[in-house]
Amino acid sequence: MFAVIRTGGKQYRVAAEDVIKVDKVRGDPGEIVQFGEVLLVGGEHVTLGAPTVAGACVAAEVLEQGRGPKIIAFKKRRRKNSRRKRGHRQEFTLIRVTEILTDGAQPSKTARPRPERKRPARETAQETAQEAAQATVQEAARAAPQQAAAAAAAQAKAPRTKPKAHKAAKKPAKPPAKSKAAKPKSGGKGKKKG
Repeated sequence: MFAVIRTGGKQYRVAAEDVIKVDKVRGDPGEIVQFGEVLLVGGEHVTLGAPTVAGACVAAEVLEQGRGPKIIAFKKRRRKNSRRKRGHRQEFTLIRVTEILTDGAQPSKTARPRPERKRPARETAQETAQEAAQATVQEAARAAPQQAAAAAAAQAKAPRTKPKAHKAAKKPAKPPAKSKAAKPKSGGKGKKKG
């Protein structure tokens, strides 16, 4: 079964599990969106719309919201000292068609739960180091209150960032330039009296 839908002023022939790129449609990744402008539903029996098929819609899952490559619009009027340069990136939505519905049916598939974002290894390593430092401070607090105060002070004094690299030594200063009075005058063309 296939269908022809209209979105963003363009028409697309879609079937179940097709992945297509359309003009931007509102929705977060993982959500199910519906396209109600179905112009044709095909399969064993073809149904043409006038202009759309009544009760038909196409359900699709949003995979990604993105922007296309940069397009440069440069206009110049010669000999007029006039030019204009503008860049543009067209926004798009990548969708996967889940099902084609007829007779006013509702989508059976629901939006998938959003996966939790994985943190980079560097962040997790920093967090584990901080947790370990806090655990040692807490253990010291249980052992002796005086040692806990010393450990907390040592942790506060510890540098939190990398130490700055030393700058290279400055270059020696240039010798002062000679003044104009000390320069010999050149023997340029003089006026002849005659």
